[in-house]
Amino acid sequence: MAAGVRARALPAAESAELERRLAGAVSGEVRFDAFTRGRYSTDASIYQIMPAGVVMPRSAEDVAACLGVAAEQGVPVILRGGGTSQNGQPIGSGLVLDCSRHFDGVRAYDPEAGTVTVEPGHVLERLNTRLRADGWFFPVEPSTASRCTIGGMAGNNSCGARSLRYGKMSDNVLGLDALLHDGTPFHFGPTGNDADGVAGSRPVADLARRMLALAEAHRDEIERVYPRVQRRVGGYNLDSLIETRPNLAHLLVGSEGTLAATTAVTLKLSRLPAHRVMGVCHFPSFRAAMETTRAIVDLAPVAVELVDNNVLVLGADIPLFRTTLADITRGQPNCLLLTEFAGDDLAALKRDLGRLDACMGDHGFPGAVVEVVEPARQRTVWEVREACLNIMMSMKGDAKPVSFIEDCAVPLEHLADYTDAVTEVFAKHGTRGTWYAHASVGCLHVRPILDMKLGGDVARMRAIAEETADLVRRYHGSYSGEHGDGLSRSEFVEPLFGARLTRAFEAVKDAFDPANHLNPGKIVRAPRFDDRRLFRFKPDYRVAAPASPALDWADWGGFGPAVEMCNNNGTCRKLAGGAMCPSYRATREEQHLTRGRANTLRLAISGQLGPDAFTSPEMKRTMDLCVSCKACRRECPTGVDMARMKIEFLHHYHARHGLPLRERLVAELPRYAGVAAALAPLLNLRDRVPGLAHLSERLAGLSARRSLPRWGRPWREAGEFAHPQDVVGEFRDVVLFGDTFNRAFEPENLEAAERVLRAAGYRLHRVGPDRGRRPLCCGRTYLASGQTDRARAEARRTLAALLPYVRAGARVVGLEPSCLLTFRDEFLALLPGEEARTLAGSALLFEELLATDLAAGRTELKLADQGGRVAHLHGHCHQKSFGAMGAVETVLRRVPGLDLRVVESSCCGMAGAFGYRAETIDASFAMAELSLFPALRAAGPDDLVVADGTSCRHQIHDGLARRAEHVARVLDRALR
Repeated sequence: MAAGVRARALPAAESAELERRLAGAVSGEVRFDAFTRGRYSTDASIYQIMPAGVVMPRSAEDVAACLGVAAEQGVPVILRGGGTSQNGQPIGSGLVLDCSRHFDGVRAYDPEAGTVTVEPGHVLERLNTRLRADGWFFPVEPSTASRCTIGGMAGNNSCGARSLRYGKMSDNVLGLDALLHDGTPFHFGPTGNDADGVAGSRPVADLARRMLALAEAHRDEIERVYPRVQRRVGGYNLDSLIETRPNLAHLLVGSEGTLAATTAVTLKLSRLPAHRVMGVCHFPSFRAAMETTRAIVDLAPVAVELVDNNVLVLGADIPLFRTTLADITRGQPNCLLLTEFAGDDLAALKRDLGRLDACMGDHGFPGAVVEVVEPARQRTVWEVREACLNIMMSMKGDAKPVSFIEDCAVPLEHLADYTDAVTEVFAKHGTRGTWYAHASVGCLHVRPILDMKLGGDVARMRAIAEETADLVRRYHGSYSGEHGDGLSRSEFVEPLFGARLTRAFEAVKDAFDPANHLNPGKIVRAPRFDDRRLFRFKPDYRVAAPASPALDWADWGGFGPAVEMCNNNGTCRKLAGGAMCPSYRATREEQHLTRGRANTLRLAISGQLGPDAFTSPEMKRTMDLCVSCKACRRECPTGVDMARMKIEFLHHYHARHGLPLRERLVAELPRYAGVAAALAPLLNLRDRVPGLAHLSERLAGLSARRSLPRWGRPWREAGEFAHPQDVVGEFRDVVLFGDTFNRAFEPENLEAAERVLRAAGYRLHRVGPDRGRRPLCCGRTYLASGQTDRARAEARRTLAALLPYVRAGARVVGLEPSCLLTFRDEFLALLPGEEARTLAGSALLFEELLATDLAAGRTELKLADQGGRVAHLHGHCHQKSFGAMGAVETVLRRVPGLDLRVVESSCCGMAGAFGYRAETIDASFAMAELSLFPALRAAGPDDLVVADGTSCRHQIHDGLARRAEHVARVLDRALR
């Protein structure tokens, strides 16, 4: 096994000394605890290696200090960006430097010249958002653009969907600032044959000349052996040094951090095309698509991307993608080729679509192109394409599509035969594969479905890899076409490049890094790629906790498999768009990220963080900033449901450590709300009498900076209690569920909803529990503290009361998203079975009911013109998670003269009790400041603010001193 790759633990004394020295040498964070190291032990590959420690550097000086200290103690250094690599590049047993947290600035930007210099941790999408205003963009756009970093892209020589026109990273990097293994700084850029593009010390210039001489000495072998395909990122880029005017920076591009530590990258920008159009080509078979690809490429598109049948089938079951796939597919195609044209003449691009349609007809597929011209539609199609991998990884169970021959590339004339041959290899070994991505350049991402927990499947992986490598050689292709070598493919460098070039690669490594301190074991002198000691699921991997799960996890195959659904793709690290993950957006900490929590849970329940780690205070801190927004439930392509996992965790944590007073106060709110209402004048003094707020913070941990809800007259349903036989069975029968929060604190919302529903012609049925006078409850407050037994009791009580009416044909309608949607989510995990599913199928938010029936013409609302008044709509996280935002928008757009503007925001940050806690109130307001508060500060003083969530309204009140209203109030006022 290569030095530095083996998963060996640093002796305790050495580890402590290394941590001490680093803490005194850098301005960034230094973390050596097991939980942090565990979170950095994986990327999006099958591998897991526990690092010695983690540093989040703030500057090049910090990186240099780390290199110096680590070298003195003989510890390797691995630079890391977004951690989305699929081959194990940013993991190892040494010191991991996370550049994404702080080391992410823009050093220089020249919009006249079209160049920009950024630090390695800068995220691509963030860069392109900035450049777009000047008409520029960086055209190397991998599907991970929302979270991948420029440094990581340079390290892997990334490509992206549009490489057919724009090339790969090495075609777009002008220069690199970097540090040698000992911290010596230097710059590489364009050069002649005398290293005149090098800035640095004399040894650096000598090193550059040696590299140029080495490449020249191997010119014949380079020209003979290097694959003649655009997608070749394996080995070192010696071929770039035999060009007429070589750029030495290109030797470092694709070197995976094995030669130097990059501290800045200078990029060549491209002009944004004025227009893009897309043709979605339908094919009845996979081979037909592969045979037609070359003819489509001859039409000069920007991209031709494959979406295979696995994505079409699995994607149709994912709410986030279902609508888009229905929009772009006709009939039941076996696969699609997404073909994009781009330029400044829209009419010419539409003619290109006509030529595409004719081309398809010439190949026997007339009328098989769906044109997508509208930019908004194109964005949704690209979202599906970019999520192809994650859609396929959403397969439940231990067997998953595995990356190890992920991105082999072959010339287009061999593409159909190559893919057929690989499919035969899969069949020979009793599996099948998933295909997608860059048909335009013969680089199809393929993953056979294997279970990495099984030794037999690992053996099959070895056989498939060796046979596929033979096919790549036969078809004159590249074994590494996009994602680099890493741990998965470095072993195959010599079989593909030959002994002579491999020795040259080793000479490059030894010249730059003679002590093998920089990311050892990648590209040269690699371990066996199937060494199970390096795997995430090692031979002794077992899930031991929790022994008795509190919730039902049958759909995932158990709690362990549910946690293991996280494949580290890092979608949750996106900083804009959607709602996931608000705590990461506010802190930029891997710990406070869906992926970070899932990794920590997996390590804890499998005993890798020590005994009782699952219920430890460290695990609690990992979960503390999860606001249970449920954004991951919808936006994580592999279906990681961290909100539900947090309930499970808290159940076991509080069972071991007890339930604090504050948690009891919040959890029992539905039980004492009636008594508290009678004591309203006394309880409401907390925010009026000086000193009481600070007392509540000392006694119960409720922040003095946060106002408490005001108790008042509770809501009382109108009319007598109903009976199931009162339900006629028509669409008009409705049970209005009064949640604790609206009932106790804002009864006017429920009263407004009653008036609107009656005006729309609904019959309201008052329903109560079989015994006792306490109102029905969803159990949400109990779930928030992990009290699943108490929540289950509430669920049984509520289900027993509502089910007879639902079975008679009534629908249950609620105002508070977090409460009503509990019927469609947690009830199914608390009380799995037909009864809970029946209630879930008839439980609707107020706006969903109206939007559905208005669209069907079953009801109408006569609403007065609002005279152009502006309304800003902020969606509750659970509305977004369950796809209910469209309903509230639809209903508000029915109001004449109301100018609706949807606030693009993540979680407001209140999140129930989270926003009240003294220790989390700063994080609460930080989440609101990401987008919600800035948007509402820009709103006019007379504008409406609409927010259906109780927590959202409270956050807006406390943070901005503005009143936000439920949609029911808006409609009630608009009634004519």
